[in-house]
Amino acid sequence: MNQRIGSRLSFRRADECDLSELVRLRDDAARWQIAQGINQWKPGELGEDHFRKRLEDGEVWIATLGPPGPHGPIAGAWELWWDDTAAWGPQPPVAGYVHRLMTDRRTAPPGTGRRMLAEAERRIAAAGRGTCRLDCLAGNPRLREYYEAAGYTAVGEQSAKDGGLGSTYAVTLLEKRLQPPPVAETGPSGPRSPGSRLLR
Repeated sequence: MNQRIGSRLSFRRADECDLSELVRLRDDAARWQIAQGINQWKPGELGEDHFRKRLEDGEVWIATLGPPGPHGPIAGAWELWWDDTAAWGPQPPVAGYVHRLMTDRRTAPPGTGRRMLAEAERRIAAAGRGTCRLDCLAGNPRLREYYEAAGYTAVGEQSAKDGGLGSTYAVTLLEKRLQPPPVAETGPSGPRSPGSRLLR
């Protein structure tokens, strides 16, 4: 891979054209977890219908290699939710929730996961919310350490989260307080808060 291009990441909202790639990313991540002895994701669990629903109810973001534009090779993706009652219960609209942070291990340069997480945090702060929340499998200390190294603090545990696939599992809840964006970014031309349509 061209290292100059490979070292740059651009970010864009996913759309219907990306559904098959999102399924591939998730399945590849599941296979990697299995190879590492991590019992969480399984290939084939989430299909295009899942990601289509997330496009409707929240936001799905894609990281591509190279300069801004829709055609660069995909390096990873993540889901951004505006509520997560399954893990966190009813909450005031003060946080964004990151799910399915996935990198393409064939193309992603080192540090891609951290850079995608930082972009998710930037988007949450730009929407006027001061906290980024996520969860990870309670039995995955390596992943917890990864998020703690990125500034997250464990604030609780959900002993029986329903993952929506007919099974429950324990997760550690983590959150990070975010710095507000520059004043210019919150003006009329800047990102606006997610509308009530996204809040279930």
